[in-house]
Amino acid sequence: MQSPLRRILTGAIFLVVTLVGAIIGYSLLGCPLLDAVYMVIITIFGVGYGEFCPVSPAQRILTIIVIVAGSSAAVYTVGGFVQMLTEGEIKQAFDRHRKARDLAKLQQHTVICGFGRIGQVLARKLHESQQPFVIVDNNESRITYAEELGYRVCEGNAADEDILLTAGIQRAKTLATVLPDDAVNVFITLTARGLNPNLMIVARGEMPSTEKKLRLAGADHVVSPANISGMRIATLITHPNTIEFLDQGEERTRLNELLAQIDVQVDELTIPAGSPLVGRPLRDLEVRGNGAFVVVALRKANGAIVTHPSHETLLHAQDVVIVLGHRGDIPQLGHLFEMKPQIRYRGAQS
Repeated sequence: MQSPLRRILTGAIFLVVTLVGAIIGYSLLGCPLLDAVYMVIITIFGVGYGEFCPVSPAQRILTIIVIVAGSSAAVYTVGGFVQMLTEGEIKQAFDRHRKARDLAKLQQHTVICGFGRIGQVLARKLHESQQPFVIVDNNESRITYAEELGYRVCEGNAADEDILLTAGIQRAKTLATVLPDDAVNVFITLTARGLNPNLMIVARGEMPSTEKKLRLAGADHVVSPANISGMRIATLITHPNTIEFLDQGEERTRLNELLAQIDVQVDELTIPAGSPLVGRPLRDLEVRGNGAFVVVALRKANGAIVTHPSHETLLHAQDVVIVLGHRGDIPQLGHLFEMKPQIRYRGAQS
């Protein structure tokens, strides 16, 4: 079977050829041009107001041919339009059925409410880690974009209980509501918690006062993009070398957040000119530390970052040693190494 577009094109070409051929034929049989055009139109489209051209056997035969050819071409063309509309509706119905069946099979997945900037980053990360998820959004353009990326989608208002059920909230393990409206996030959290008491809910909160409301509604974790961005900028200002080191790998970008939970932090010490450690191997620094910290990286004076440096690596003036240790121990490193005038602890008061 021909495609609808090809069928429409074939019918249209055949109809145009019939029209032109019929007009030429009537003209050759002695019919004025305008009357010939009029005669062809009323003949093909079945109006039949009467014959305007001289009646002759040849003219009658031509009229019969025009009626059959023109009507067939018109019907064939219209049939292509009908086929295109029908196939489109059938395809959409099959697509909806396929999507519903796919969502019904999901287990232990993540429901992402909102496909804005934060939702897109979250979806990309989950997709890269091959974790199942479904996006819920009521914006048609964002849903279309998500489908183009190959993501599962559920179009509708995430605050609607039926939409969350369609997204498989009862079988999900996590819900992330990352809409820019705090009130909507609170309502979604409350609804989702009622539908699935075992669900882990991560909610976005723009205002500081929203965190308490989100937790009362059932959120397990509340994330403030403004706070995270502010902390990131502050760390870039106060600990630029540490951030550069941490940014080398995706997993390291979350290191400080995880370490803070166990009272451990990453910090940096600068070796100034005149320090007794200049020209000495890195092991001398570690020996003096007596296990109080671990050297995780070394930024050379020329800007090169050395991860997991060897114990035999020589220290030079303006090298920056990036260390991992307990929060209470790091401020004492300057005293420990008897280098307080030389070693600069970023973030400490001078």
